[in-house]
Amino acid sequence: MKILLLIRALSVGGAERQVTVLAKGLSRAGHTVKVAVFYGGGALEAELEGTAVPVIALGKRGRWDSVGFLWRLVRAIRRENPDVIYSWLPVANILTALLCPLFPRAKRVWALCASDMHLDRYDWLVRFTTRAEARLSPFAHLLISNSCAGRAHALSSGVPAARVKVVPNGIDTGRFRPDRAAGKPIRAAWGVAEGTRLIGLVGRLDPMKGHPQFLRAAALLRRRHPALRFVCVGDGADDYRCALHQLAGELGLNDCLIWAGTRTDMPAVYNALDLAVSSSVWGEGLANMVGEAMACGVPCVVTEVGDAAWVVGDAGRVVPPGDPAALAEGLEEMLGRLERDGPALSQAARRRVEEQLGVEALVRGTLAAIEAVL
Repeated sequence: MKILLLIRALSVGGAERQVTVLAKGLSRAGHTVKVAVFYGGGALEAELEGTAVPVIALGKRGRWDSVGFLWRLVRAIRRENPDVIYSWLPVANILTALLCPLFPRAKRVWALCASDMHLDRYDWLVRFTTRAEARLSPFAHLLISNSCAGRAHALSSGVPAARVKVVPNGIDTGRFRPDRAAGKPIRAAWGVAEGTRLIGLVGRLDPMKGHPQFLRAAALLRRRHPALRFVCVGDGADDYRCALHQLAGELGLNDCLIWAGTRTDMPAVYNALDLAVSSSVWGEGLANMVGEAMACGVPCVVTEVGDAAWVVGDAGRVVPPGDPAALAEGLEEMLGRLERDGPALSQAARRRVEEQLGVEALVRGTLAAIEAVL
């Protein structure tokens, strides 16, 4: 089977990570796989170097570079003549729908990576593309959601149930594995002493990720545990980043909080943490960072958004979204569990990922769903 994966860029992000993992897995399974990106040079392209999966950079020059970009996209699809065009995220999904008359032979598969987005928190383009994606979904032969929550949201938008399949994300447990030694240099660079508990939130600075709730929970928790340190890994829009930095200062967190920005050495970053947090308040399908942290043996406290509760199972703690007090309580409980039973908790977290979120299961599930529509 010839499969073309289409995404805006292979920058650091959950959907982008899944594209690289899936592309390599499908290639190992014997299929011809290529990845087409609007913008070349993304950090995750390095993960496909030296593999049998080439990256096709379409050379988009900016938001308003439309005609030339579309011509290059059409030429690339004609040249590759894929059996399947598997697109990721709303803009790529919309393009495959609009171009479908030009490529009637290719099956169109869409990835659904979110659940119930609060569109009033985003700009006009995000609102437009999200709504257009829902309107155009009948032009897709198959929609693959990474979560049950995402499937339920798609059905509520009018997508026929028969077209939406759930295939959970796959975590590369060979890459993401316990290695506390790899985390030590990062802790040292961040000024975190050995033996000091470090709690981290990994995710882009976006309203859906719940950073204000995390910061307020950190302030509550630090009153009872003054030695704790916290880190936010990820970046985002300048105005939102500044607002979060201001909130952290108002909460008195400047001396215990690290803003790490975007990192590409994520296995080492996770291994620097004692606890990981997903404080999302809406929109998640299945957050990669939870599975990646758990694969590294790092227990997680998550909000009940998307399929996070299913991911952590008994190996973590689930709290209501948008409730800093509940999040602080959950973190305090997990700190206690770490003290009492740290090694067993770490093993349970990794075992759950191995059993539920393996790359092989991702590839098998994806192929089964695609073969059903060929």
